[in-house]
Amino acid sequence: MPAILGTGEHRYRVVENFAKLPDGWSLTDVASVAVDSKDRIYVFNRGTHPMVVLDREGNFIRSWGEGLFSRAHGLHIDTDDNLYCTDDGDHTVRKCSTDGKVLLTIGIPNKPAPFMSGEPFHRCTHTALSPTGEIYVSDGYGNACVHKYTPDGRLIKTWGEPGTDPGQFNIVHNIATDADGFVYVADRENHRVQVFDGNGRYETQWNNLHRPCALCCCGGGKQPNFIIGELGPGMPVNRKVPNLGPRLSIVDAKGNRIARLGGEHGPGVETGKFLAPHGIALDSRGDIYVGEVGVTDWKTSFPDVEMPAVVRVTRCLQKLERVRA
Repeated sequence: MPAILGTGEHRYRVVENFAKLPDGWSLTDVASVAVDSKDRIYVFNRGTHPMVVLDREGNFIRSWGEGLFSRAHGLHIDTDDNLYCTDDGDHTVRKCSTDGKVLLTIGIPNKPAPFMSGEPFHRCTHTALSPTGEIYVSDGYGNACVHKYTPDGRLIKTWGEPGTDPGQFNIVHNIATDADGFVYVADRENHRVQVFDGNGRYETQWNNLHRPCALCCCGGGKQPNFIIGELGPGMPVNRKVPNLGPRLSIVDAKGNRIARLGGEHGPGVETGKFLAPHGIALDSRGDIYVGEVGVTDWKTSFPDVEMPAVVRVTRCLQKLERVRA
C-alpha cells in the first residue's frame, strides 16, 4: 500500500520513484522546484545537470544550466513561465526562459557584498514577485535582509538586519507573496515566518514552526494557504527528539495550522519520511512536489550512518499526490 500523509481533506499519497532520469543521471540536492502552466516540473538541483525538466508523470524532457549555475538554491516561476533562479554560490538571481535563455541577471557573479553589510547580495536564497511584478530577493546566509527590485532589476529598497526582533532575521531563507502584495519571509533560525506589507512594514509573525525552510503560497485568492517545509532538528542536543520534523506544515493566511505531513519520528529515507524539505511547488491538480537537500544535510541528520545510494539517485525529489474523495 502506498504511504498516505495527512488527514481529512489534506491527505496525500507518496509516489514512489517519481523522477525517471536518463541512465547514469541523478539528482543531487534538489534545492528548489517549480511547475509551469503546462504542469512541467523544473527541478533545480546541485548535480551535473542543474535544471532538469520533467512532465507530471516524472518523465524526463530536457536539462539545461550546465556551466551556468554555481550552487542552486531558490526557484520561482511567474505567470508567463519565466523562471527566477537564485544561485547562492555566485550571489546572483537569473531570470530565464523555460529553455534556459538568460533574460536578466541581478547581482555580479562571484562578487559577494561584504558580510552582513545589507548590500546585495551575499548568498541570496530565493525570490518572489509582487502583483505588479516587482522582484523580492531574500538575502540570505551572508546578509539578513530583503531587497525589492523593479521588474527590470533596479533596486528600490532594502529592509532587515541581524537579530531576533520583528523585522530582524537569522538566516532569511525563503520568501513568498500573495495576491494582496503581502510578503512572507522564512526566518529560519528564528523559527518563524515574518509577514510584511509590500514596502517592508512588519505586520505579524507565525511562530509554531521549527526551522522553516521551504515556503509556498497556494492559490491566488484573498485567503490562500501556505505549505511550509520545516527542516527539523539541527543540533546534537535535539537530533533525536520526536515531533520536531522534518515535515511539511499547511497553514492558513493567518498562520493557523491546518495539517501536518510527516515528521513525528524524525528524518529518514523510508517512504513517508523527509530528510530536509528545501523547496515546494504545486501543480494544477494540487499535487505537491518536494525538493530535498539530503546530501548536504545527511551528516546533520545521520552523523554515524553511511549515506545510501538511493539518496543521491531518487530521494531528493518527492511527489505527493493529493487523495481525492
